[in-house]
Amino acid sequence: MARKRVKPLLEKIRITDIGAEGKALARVDNQVIFVPMLVPGDIVDIQVTKKHKKYMEGRAVRFHELSSDRIKPVCRHFGECGGCKWQHLPYELQLRYKEAQVMDNLRRIGKTDIPDNMPIIGSEETFMYRNKLEYTFSDKRWLTWEEMNSGTDTGGNDALGFHVTGLFDKVMDITECHLQPEPSGSIRDAVRRFAHRKGYQFFNLRQHTGFLRNLIIRNTLDGKFMVIVVFFLDEKKRIEELMEFLASEFPQITSLFYVINNKANDSLFDQNPVLYKGDSFLTEEMDGLKFRIGPKSFYQTNTKQASVLYGIARDFAGLTGKEIVYDLYTGTGTIASFIAPSAEKVIGIEYIEEAVNDALINSRINNISNTFFYHGDIKNILSEEFVKDNGHPDVIITDPPRAGMHPQVIERIVSILPERIVYISCNPATQARDIFLLSDKFYVSGVQPVDMFPQTHHIENVILMNKKGGNG
Repeated sequence: MARKRVKPLLEKIRITDIGAEGKALARVDNQVIFVPMLVPGDIVDIQVTKKHKKYMEGRAVRFHELSSDRIKPVCRHFGECGGCKWQHLPYELQLRYKEAQVMDNLRRIGKTDIPDNMPIIGSEETFMYRNKLEYTFSDKRWLTWEEMNSGTDTGGNDALGFHVTGLFDKVMDITECHLQPEPSGSIRDAVRRFAHRKGYQFFNLRQHTGFLRNLIIRNTLDGKFMVIVVFFLDEKKRIEELMEFLASEFPQITSLFYVINNKANDSLFDQNPVLYKGDSFLTEEMDGLKFRIGPKSFYQTNTKQASVLYGIARDFAGLTGKEIVYDLYTGTGTIASFIAPSAEKVIGIEYIEEAVNDALINSRINNISNTFFYHGDIKNILSEEFVKDNGHPDVIITDPPRAGMHPQVIERIVSILPERIVYISCNPATQARDIFLLSDKFYVSGVQPVDMFPQTHHIENVILMNKKGGNG
């Protein structure tokens, strides 16, 4: 039997930069190695874990020198929880690396000439900025390296927390989180204690057994909270026990729901949330507009930065009140509502039917009459006949998921030839790819990164493209 090849240990390697997916990088013998959770300036021994043709991956096993840029992370779970991997980086450096990531992708993948970009817009709050968190119950708690090597009793075996990065069936028990304001953490901890006291079984993600499955907490800027408890089993008495406990303990909960989900996956789009007590929705205000948020609604998780992001999209669109605008991947119509007062007509297209229903409601409660929404696959809807019926768009705004736009959607945009495209993306790599595919007919005239997710490597970017030979 062939012996397993031992991967090398690289000693006293200086970390020089931050690369793809927020991982630190170093160069060893003209080859790049990516290592998570490090800071440029760290000098470490690296155990190689994977070798690829053009690069390696590894983990730090010993520190010889710490970077002068390192700061102390706020959260006790840092290093194990995958949610906030940049807490050890000062915020000004986080912004610098995010902006560099956007520009690198545009040059390398987009192969585009970059105009004088506007400096990245940072978030006013770098903690407690999220308006939604989703926790998972698991009857098999993820143990840290320290716990496994300690030889001592690690306590309970279940967890209420977040999935470990890359492992669908591993959940880390979370006892503090600095992403959502109180009483979010208190609700989480109270549910855990109540479940233990009552002997409720946490979910087994492999065998699909148990009672408690998920806990979702949403909030608004004015302090109202929605809580959704997802159960695997429809056991009315125990469900009512937990619901009554939450309603009595936390008056801030203005919308209390539960869901029975006995499917194989956690998605709630095809499930029926049951309103147990309170209002059936939250209402958030943004730029003078009101948006209704239900238990299944999509809404940007950083409300204040979402207002900034949508304001940039509106400015880039350059509207005078006479334009027809197509808003692709419109979601619940937040961007459509933002720009409607400045346009003649806004046509929103969205794949998820529930989101379109929310978009219609949001237009109605804001007395907006010039928005029109269509549900379906954008590549199928955006036909010549559709454009003929709804009017030729002067501006197309697109805000696709991380995978970017479908090639057929790009082909249709090129065929339609609007004067301007405003492209919002949470993935600069796929955005740059799509921009390259649009570059025969359009050129980049504006770039504005916006940090929606402090303490992470994630970044939103808004790009303005003008038609070549167009009116600008």
